[in-house]
Parts: sequence; C-alpha cells; structure tokens
Amino acid sequence: MPGLLAGKQVLITGVLTESSIAFHTARVAQQQGARVVLTGYGRLSLVRRIANRLPDPPPVIELDVTDQAMLDGLAPQLREHVDRLDGVLHSIAYAPPSCLGEDFLEAPWPDVATAVEVSAYSLKSLAVACRPLMSPGSSIVGVDFDAGVTWPGYNWMGVAKAALESTTRYLARELGPDGIRVNLVAAGPLRTVAARSIGGPDDLEAAWKDRAPLGWDTTDPEPVGRTLCTLLSDWLPVTTGAVLHADGGLHSTGR
Repeated sequence: MPGLLAGKQVLITGVLTESSIAFHTARVAQQQGARVVLTGYGRLSLVRRIANRLPDPPPVIELDVTDQAMLDGLAPQLREHVDRLDGVLHSIAYAPPSCLGEDFLEAPWPDVATAVEVSAYSLKSLAVACRPLMSPGSSIVGVDFDAGVTWPGYNWMGVAKAALESTTRYLARELGPDGIRVNLVAAGPLRTVAARSIGGPDDLEAAWKDRAPLGWDTTDPEPVGRTLCTLLSDWLPVTTGAVLHADGGLHSTGR
C-alpha cells in the first residue's frame, strides 16, 4: 500500500529536539512516503544533529521568519532540493518571558509585538515565501493550542494563538482560489521545550489526563504528528480555514 504522503514534498519548520511536534511530524511524513526539507534558526548545528535521527536525514535550510531577506531567499534555496511544495508545516512560536507565566497586565508592548509577529504573523510570511512553489492541492498546516479560552500561565501567547487562528481563516480565504488549503491542529499539552517555558504545566497536564474522554499522554507527540500529516495529505481536500483538535477530546467537555 502506498503511504499517505507518497510522492509528496513537504517543508517542516520548528524541529529543535526529538520531543518536538515538528520532529514527530517529519518522521511520520517520511514513513508515509514524503520527501522532507527542514528549516531551523539560531541553533542550526543542533537542528542538523536532530535531523540525522530521522529515517532519511533531510536537508536543513536556515530561516528566520522575521527576516525578510531570508524569506525572499527561501524559494530559491528550496528549489535546490525540491521542484515544488505539496505541504508546509508551520510549527513556530515564541514569546519573551514577560509574556508567559507572569502578570498579564505587566508585559510591555515590544514583547507582545514579538510574540504576535513570531507566533502568528509568521504564518502569513511563510505562506507568501512558499507560495511560488505551491499549486492546487497544496496544504499549509499550523500548530495551535486552543485559543478559545484562557490557560494558566499562557497569557500573551494565548493572544498570539488567537491571532494565529484568525490569520489562518484569512489565509484560507486568500489562497483558496489557488487551491491551497490552510488549517490548524490544536494539540493537547505535550512535554516539549516550548511547554517548559509556561507556568503551571503540571496542573494543566493533570487536568487533561483526568478530563479528556480519550485520555492524554503528554509524552507522546506522535498522534498530533499523524493528525498534522493527515491535513498535509490529499485526504481532506475540501477542509480549509479549520482548527482540528488533537487533544483527546478535552475541548468538547467544557471547562
């Protein structure tokens, strides 16, 4: 049987450690037949080291999504490895410490602006940079954390995720006529590097395990990676502008 992503060429951002959602998505994508290219920023040697732990070590391109020159150069660099992009995973988020686990009222605007630019506006930036290589049937998927409610310690990152969700809907409207889908997957809490920067993770994990109808394993990102790969595939051809929950069902239970 051919894989879900057989013959697909996919760009994956956000791989930093083996615990990251992006790493597990890249691994599942390769297992399902995709050719993968990674991007990294700041700690490129680490990204390359982690990339070598994938079944088929992929090329790694340096990309700072807040640097227009790098964004402008992304498509030419990608063409050195692939002739098109069938899928793009946006797994990029950052907020300064003042925006996470601190007093929501005290975070200064420059820090909030950084959080919104890196975590939400970058989805638009990445989509525009990759658009020359995309065609009808292509898919852009981002990693979300339910922004419909507040979460302890999440603070301005929650605001940035709300902006990410809205950006997804507008991108879906803009790119739909080109046949390009844009969706998000809202994951439950996982023990990633990003999660460790948020206050109160133990309480959040405990609540998720107790209340999610299907249960929840905070140490296993693979189910989220599978969900992301499904959206990157051809199996949801008329789904766009959506937030698909991969959280054990907790979003459906009330809080």
